[in-house]
Amino acid sequence: QVQLVESGGGSVQPGGSLRLSCAASTHTGGTTPNPFCMGWFRQIPGKEREKVAISYGDGSTYYAASVKGRFTISHDKGRNTRALQMNSLKPEDAGMYYCAADLVRANCLRNVFESWGQGSQVNVSS
Repeated sequence: QVQLVESGGGSVQPGGSLRLSCAASTHTGGTTPNPFCMGWFRQIPGKEREKVAISYGDGSTYYAASVKGRFTISHDKGRNTRALQMNSLKPEDAGMYYCAADLVRANCLRNVFESWGQGSQVNVSS
């Protein structure tokens, strides 16, 4: 079972930047997991959960149209970590951001994510 620990988030004015990080580990402290897919979803009040940015083990990435050109997902400190750099933030970006991952390529391709983080709140207001 993969455990995801998130950090980052907070409050920023429109046009500002925030960075989210997510690290994968195992509950038993064994071999560092290497998820095939890992990234973020967000839950905005009144809206369905949205896939924001995902990186895949084949080197590909996915970005929601609403964040393309503003958000960048990358490896953080190793193959089991990811960072989401969010620039030019807008009020409509505010919400709870959840890190998600899966070890299995087939699951990732079916948009199935077995592991979820605790969530990071992002607030964007003036």
